[in-house]
Amino acid sequence: MSGLLALFDDVAAMVKMAAASVDDVGAAAGRASAKAAGVVVDDTAVTPRYVHGFTADRELPMIKRIALGSLRNKVLVILPVILLLSQFLPWLLTPILMVGGVYLCFEGAEKLYEKVSGHHAEEEAPAAARGADQEDVMVKGAIRTDFILSAEIMVISLNEVADEGLLSRAIILVVVAIGITLLVYGVVGLIVKMDDVGLHLSGRSSAAARRVGLLLVRGMPKLLALLSTVGVVAMLWVGGHILLVGADELGWHAPYALVHGAEEAAAHAVPAVGGVLGWLVNTAASAVIGVVVGAVVVAVLHLVPRRARAAQH
Repeated sequence: MSGLLALFDDVAAMVKMAAASVDDVGAAAGRASAKAAGVVVDDTAVTPRYVHGFTADRELPMIKRIALGSLRNKVLVILPVILLLSQFLPWLLTPILMVGGVYLCFEGAEKLYEKVSGHHAEEEAPAAARGADQEDVMVKGAIRTDFILSAEIMVISLNEVADEGLLSRAIILVVVAIGITLLVYGVVGLIVKMDDVGLHLSGRSSAAARRVGLLLVRGMPKLLALLSTVGVVAMLWVGGHILLVGADELGWHAPYALVHGAEEAAAHAVPAVGGVLGWLVNTAASAVIGVVVGAVVVAVLHLVPRRARAAQH
């Protein structure tokens, strides 16, 4: 009997240890997610532009496909790679992340170039009218862009739990990957379907409900168009920020020191809103870096080959 009681005591102790471990994982995942909050906001702003212009019945299925692709990227590709690198080749994480930053700068600058030059003006037609394959193209583009943002989210999260053991890091990052994916694409789903909610409310008998419904119906297309623009800007500032911080970590301190100094000066200039001003300065500087780097890549990939072909003819 005493042996059975001792076994129960051991089981109870193991359960308490497991519960404590779950609490520790939850707390660590919360800390890691909070550090990546800025990129999460950017990811939420970027995604709606990929479903902008499609018919209402295709919006949620597209978001579901993008969300599943994002989760696969995080758990099956990014997570194993960054865990192995952090364990054996930690110095490679920053250069790899910077390559992704260059891609984000390029994609954002390319969208600006298309708007300014009108080179792809025909794509301004509604997405649903550009053929059945357009949905696949946009979903793949969204997943490709999300891959870079997801990589930054996961690397930032990894840095917050770098002192944990390999297994603990893996579990925490899986929790972060699932939680952030649900948060981002849950919010995106709500944003793109708010006009349907407005349409439903506009048919209600209550005058207040109808007013709110009409406001949503009229306002959501403008909000989606605004988010599409914010998404492009977000790619530029996130990409530029990755390059700014990465260059500092690799030993080129001057650009980051300059931006950080300007950020500190802005923060102390108006103490009441110093944090906001400092963030705006950092964001603006990162966006400028993103535009410059992206413009160089766009010139190399688009303008130079086009002029060479024109010269041949």
